[in-house]
Amino acid sequence: MIPRFKDARDVFFERRFGMFVHWGLYAVPAWHEQLLWRGKMKRSEYEKLIHQFNPTEFDPDAWLDLAEEAGMQYICFTTKHHDGFCMWDTRHTDYNVMNTPYGKDILGMLAEACRRRNFPLSLYYSCPDWHHPNYPNEGRHHEMFGPRAGDEPDIERYYAFVKNQIEELCTNYGPIYQLFWDVNVAEYWEPGINDWVRSMQPGILINDRGPGPGDYSTPERHVPEGSGFSKPTEACQALGRESWGFKNDEDYYSNKFIMQSIDKILAMGGNYLLNVGPKPDGTIASENVEALQAIGAWYGKVKEAFDGAIPASYMVHKDEIMIAGSQHKVERDQVLVTRKGNTVYIHLYRDPQSNSIVLKPLDTLPKRSVLLNDGRELEATVDMIPWYWTERPYLRVRGLPVNESTGTVMVIKLEFDEAICE
Repeated sequence: MIPRFKDARDVFFERRFGMFVHWGLYAVPAWHEQLLWRGKMKRSEYEKLIHQFNPTEFDPDAWLDLAEEAGMQYICFTTKHHDGFCMWDTRHTDYNVMNTPYGKDILGMLAEACRRRNFPLSLYYSCPDWHHPNYPNEGRHHEMFGPRAGDEPDIERYYAFVKNQIEELCTNYGPIYQLFWDVNVAEYWEPGINDWVRSMQPGILINDRGPGPGDYSTPERHVPEGSGFSKPTEACQALGRESWGFKNDEDYYSNKFIMQSIDKILAMGGNYLLNVGPKPDGTIASENVEALQAIGAWYGKVKEAFDGAIPASYMVHKDEIMIAGSQHKVERDQVLVTRKGNTVYIHLYRDPQSNSIVLKPLDTLPKRSVLLNDGRELEATVDMIPWYWTERPYLRVRGLPVNESTGTVMVIKLEFDEAICE
C-alpha cells in the first residue's frame, strides 16, 4: 500500500490523470523546447523569437474542454522552461510574454479559466535558466556551456530572483494544486524553500525535482518495472516522441502505446501526466486533439478500474510450471490487477497471446465477468487445462476479442461474491 500524506495533499490519490502543457517561444521554430541546448542555436538569435510570439488563437477554455474530454482532472502549465522565458506578467524580468506582440498574461488567462471551471491548476518552473545573467551556467546537465559576455553569475542573486518569481506565482494566480520543479542542478538551495511555498499555498503538492525530497516522484518517458509503487508517483509522458513542445514534423506515439503506458502506471498505483505542445498560435495540433479524444474514449470506459481501486497484482504471478521434475518460468498471460472490495480488475497492458487468460493461482469463479471496453459478458471457468496438467484447476476467462481490439488496452471486471486473496 502506498503511504498517504494524511492531510489535504491526499487529493493526489483522487486526481489520477492530468494534462501537461509545454508552451513558450520554442513553439515558433517548432523543433524542440531545448532548441538552445540540443540545436546549438545562439542565445542572441533565440531571444529574438520574443518579437514573433503572437498566439492570437489561444483559448484556455478550448484546452480545458479537450482535457475534460480526455478524462483529465487537472492541468500543469510551463510557466518558465530552461530558456528562461516567462509566460506570465512577472515584474522581475523583461523576458516575458507581456513584451511579445501578444502582450497578455497567458498564465493569468489560464488561471482564470481554471478558477471559473473549478479545474485544478499546477505550475511547472525550471530551476536552470539559460537567459538570466545571474544563473551560473557551468555546462552541467541542462545548462549552457559557460556564461556569455555581460552575464554576472551569482547563485545567491539568482536564488533571490527565483524566490521573487515563485512568490508571484503562489500569490497572484489563486489556488495552485502542484508545483513542478524541474532539473535541480544547483549545488545547494536555501533550506526550507518548500516549506515557504506551503506557507503561501497550504496543501500544495511539490514534486521531487527541486530543493528537498518533495512529495512524489516523477518518472519521465518510461514505465518502471514491477507491479506497484512504494511511494506517491506521477509519471509524465508526451504524445510526441521527439519533443515536449510543438514540433512541425513530430513522430507521434500510437494511441495504443499511450494507453498501455497509462494503464500500467495507474494499475501500479501511480498517476499520469500526459503532455501536449500547443502551436505558435495557441491551438493544439489536430494530431494531439485526435489522440486525446481516442484516449479519452478508452479511459472513460475503463476508469472505474483505477478510481478508488488499489494495486493488487499480488493476486496473480508469472507462470511457473513443473516439467520433468524441474521448475520452468514461462511468459504467458502478463497482466496487472487492481481491486475494490470484492471486485477485481484485470489489466491487459500487454497484448494477450490468445482469446483467453489464465489467472493463476486464482481458483474461485466470479459471479460475473465483463469486458469494460464494450460491456460484453465473458465466459469464466475454473477447470483443468493441459498447460497445468501437473497442478490444479485455475480461473480462466475466455472469449476475449483479441482480433477486434488490436488498437486498445482491454480491462476485465470480475465480480466475486466474497473477498478473495486478502
